[in-house]
Amino acid sequence: MKESMVKAFIGNRWQEAAGRKKARMKPITAIDREQGYHLKRRDFKTAYSILAAIGILCMYATVVTHSASASESLINCDAHRGACSQSLGDLAVSLEITPRPVKAMQDLVFKVTITGHRPSKIPYIDLGMPGMKMGPNRVLLRETEKGDYEGKGVIVRCPSGRRTWFANVTMPGSGEVKFVFDVIY
Repeated sequence: MKESMVKAFIGNRWQEAAGRKKARMKPITAIDREQGYHLKRRDFKTAYSILAAIGILCMYATVVTHSASASESLINCDAHRGACSQSLGDLAVSLEITPRPVKAMQDLVFKVTITGHRPSKIPYIDLGMPGMKMGPNRVLLRETEKGDYEGKGVIVRCPSGRRTWFANVTMPGSGEVKFVFDVIY
């Protein structure tokens, strides 16, 4: 911008200061208002829109922080150390994820062992993150031995940086159990 044409914002209007090195700011007076330099309704709408956007961002930050800390308190499986077990009625369900430590963006083997009565259909695993709606990430299992099922899957890296995931093991006709664990990025 040339030195001879400096624009200065005065109130809600731009004033050109030709030939001055520094624009001089002056307050809007009653005379200026009479000449039509008063705040317009659109100025208030813009201000309210900006304030509303800031409020929404603050609420979102609070919700994300709360849900992240809440999901960390739900962790019921240390998948980096070995298999985790839970009961479902008269069934005992264990989940083992290898290789360890469990890392995102790498091929993982999910092994489910069910003791008790044999499920009527082959179980499957749905992977996701607590408190987030995600696309389907299903691990299809195949029976390797009686009561042992195995399948391959990948845990993706979340752009939010959160590392808490769950593996929802579903036994059709019997129910489901949820293993919540951390992964390494």
